[in-house]
Amino acid sequence: MARAGLTTERLVRAGAELADEVGFDQVTLSALARQFDVKVASLYSHLKNSHDLRTGIALLALEELADRGAAALAGRAGKDALTAFADIYRDYAREHPGRYAAAQFRLAPEAAAASAGGRHAQMSRAILRGYDLTEPDQTHAVRLLGSVFHGFVSLELAGGFSHSAPGAQESWTWTLDHLDTLLRSWSTPGEKT
Repeated sequence: MARAGLTTERLVRAGAELADEVGFDQVTLSALARQFDVKVASLYSHLKNSHDLRTGIALLALEELADRGAAALAGRAGKDALTAFADIYRDYAREHPGRYAAAQFRLAPEAAAASAGGRHAQMSRAILRGYDLTEPDQTHAVRLLGSVFHGFVSLELAGGFSHSAPGAQESWTWTLDHLDTLLRSWSTPGEKT
């Protein structure tokens, strides 16, 4: 019998909050049960196991990021869109480090296909239309953007930029300026420019 007041959505949201507090890797059904002062068995009518909980948190994080990204991109193009989109990822990671980590969680193919992950790729491609890239270069550029955003944010969250000058914000701005320059002057290897 399901415990009154517990729902899958409520448990996933509580798990996401817990991830932000203690780290995504530390989120388990046991930790969540302790938070609600219930036995782990009380959660099984809502979640199969800790992997199911982590999947729910990942899906929630992808949805939240996609919603923020769509709002940030509205009416923007070119460098303005690139910067707004990048800032969404960085800001989200700083506000919700556990959820941001969850957004990187490897999902089963059917969960990935039903997730907001596709919206992220569509938004990246929408930004790149302002740079006039065609395939396969557009796919390479989508992967480049994701790598740069995630790499910078992950290093920053780990404290990688906190012990040297210039500050992380200056490097972030520099990185986005140079990404914009690269995208505006993109050429395929072997192509004469």
